Amino acid sequence: MLSPLRKGPSGRSLVTAALALVAGLLTVPAVMPAQAADIPPAGEIVTSPNVSRVTNVPKPPGLGSTINTDIAFQGDYAYVGNYGGFSIYDISDPRRTTTVSSVICPGSQMDVSVHGNLLFSAVDSSRSDDSCNSTAQSASIKESWEGVRIFDITDKRNPRYIKSVETDCGSHTLTLVPGKGRDRRNVYLYVSSYNPNLTFPDCQPPHDKISIIKVPLRHPADAAVVATPVVFPDGGNEIQPGLLRPTSGCHDITVYAERDVAAGACMGDGVLFDISDREKPVVKARVTDPNFAFWHSATFNNEGTKVLFTDELGGGGGATCNEVIGPNRGADAVYGIDDDGDELVFKGYFKIPRHQADTENCVAHNGSLIPVKGRDIMVQAWYQGGVSIVDFTDPVHPQEIGFFERGPEPDPGSGGFWSAYYYNGYIYGSDFHHGLDVLTIDDPRTDPARSVRMDRLNVQTQASYRGRGDD
Repeated sequence: MLSPLRKGPSGRSLVTAALALVAGLLTVPAVMPAQAADIPPAGEIVTSPNVSRVTNVPKPPGLGSTINTDIAFQGDYAYVGNYGGFSIYDISDPRRTTTVSSVICPGSQMDVSVHGNLLFSAVDSSRSDDSCNSTAQSASIKESWEGVRIFDITDKRNPRYIKSVETDCGSHTLTLVPGKGRDRRNVYLYVSSYNPNLTFPDCQPPHDKISIIKVPLRHPADAAVVATPVVFPDGGNEIQPGLLRPTSGCHDITVYAERDVAAGACMGDGVLFDISDREKPVVKARVTDPNFAFWHSATFNNEGTKVLFTDELGGGGGATCNEVIGPNRGADAVYGIDDDGDELVFKGYFKIPRHQADTENCVAHNGSLIPVKGRDIMVQAWYQGGVSIVDFTDPVHPQEIGFFERGPEPDPGSGGFWSAYYYNGYIYGSDFHHGLDVLTIDDPRTDPARSVRMDRLNVQTQASYRGRGDD
């Protein structure tokens, strides 16, 4: 989402889908589009037959008035960011998910990543200082701060704030990148930021870069910026009609570290990087799309042969899931990666087929792979469009195969799911206002994923998975 700045199928199509599942058909039809009359009442939950909610955990005291954001996982814990701080949840029994602790430390967006006993959070909100007692303060004041906060989470009930690192233009998002070889005792944070302004001393145009923080795992208090590589030395996409904002940096980066590759969603541009040298990423391919207003995030398939980019048309606050906007804007775009890794080749678009009300902010947002061997299946948040499960194995014809959503929120343009991720058999959705939802999908196309167990999941730090039948 930019810095602060339906519905389900008809009853007939739900029954049809349910019968198809019961009959065990080899090819299960995609969820059918809905008509306006199918938009449910405010707050009503609607799902496809194969998706169920197992529990909901409301936001904890102190964070109730600020919105939930991204999620990271490690072991039996989920870490949920919030514009006002973050919370830790015990998910050892997902059906009985409980809140362990919360940290009040304001500064949006508070996207989070975890590694060992460390939690990293992104702050793209200019603050009076780096403390958890800071207040909002204009970036035009030199002493203002924004960047990355680091917490020690050894004691889950009492996380400790141990370090901050200031970065140019703040940290809208961050991506954890593990070191390799002799460098494995370090991790790196690729910090994405944008929106420079001549009146901001620490965020000067043209920007067009990312910041790289090196974190020595044995001495995390020594974390520091070690490089600020320019992604667009000749400028990015700035004049395409319909852009939400001209390119001045990246919004988010996803790394596939074991393959030494990263995909950057960089406002008006999609970028493919070689990250063999963690401190010196090299742009290998760059692409624009006339239907994309704001390249927001990226997801590789497990084989590393495709990358799915999202377009955050409207900046997260617009009603873009309707017939007027159409199926190719505010959507996902699937690109193939050629054998040399230096070209992105467009394949097709995906957008949820369930039209939303004109009061509902809805657009493609954060998601993760569901680890099924031989298939490319993803769960994804669409704000008030809910949680969607999409099969993009055929990149030309991606299909929604399941969903969960609520009826319209009372406050127009502000609500829904920020992130929806699959972790060890369950889907976790971080909702602006309703807290943490835990879902399951019961479907022959996704059931094999239950055998895949992960020790950690930072979604923007992809790792390969081994599916059923692998040696």
